[in-house]
Amino acid sequence: MRRTARLLMLSGLTGGVLALAAPASGADPGRLEVSPSGVVPGGEATVTTTACGTGGTAAGDASAVGAGPFTLAPGERDGEAVGTFRVPPSAQPGTYEIVARCAGKAAGGRRVTGDLVVTLTVPRERVYPRGSVKTGVGGALGPDPVQTAAGVAALAVAAAGGTWLLHRRARGDGI
Repeated sequence: MRRTARLLMLSGLTGGVLALAAPASGADPGRLEVSPSGVVPGGEATVTTTACGTGGTAAGDASAVGAGPFTLAPGERDGEAVGTFRVPPSAQPGTYEIVARCAGKAAGGRRVTGDLVVTLTVPRERVYPRGSVKTGVGGALGPDPVQTAAGVAALAVAAAGGTWLLHRRARGDGI
């Protein structure tokens, strides 16, 4: 039991140290992060990576989508390289691989890739319905008291007429 507890504590400490050693930015050090998640033809895409190290630059290639080469320069965050390119208006919908090769001896010409998704529609925020649903079913008190009174009167007349007809039939007077 004690051995298991020590093992769990040791693995927890190791995980904590590894988490602190990870890069501070949201970019995966082995990938090229492309944003926004969906780009329309003619739109601009931004790529980010931490694979090139502090002050690192990279040569990007978006030829797969028809945009050609672009440059990644050091970004605002430490160890981050950022670049942008414009998706050509003639780009077809689909997923394209974007490639960047780190410059400098520190990164050793490391190659990183990411996926660009070209869509025909601009991704928008979700729109949630508001207000009531007009189903025709509701309470007796509607927005117009005159219509409510007319409806109640029509129901009363129908009930009285039905009762009168059933009463005559039961007596045998006929209809």
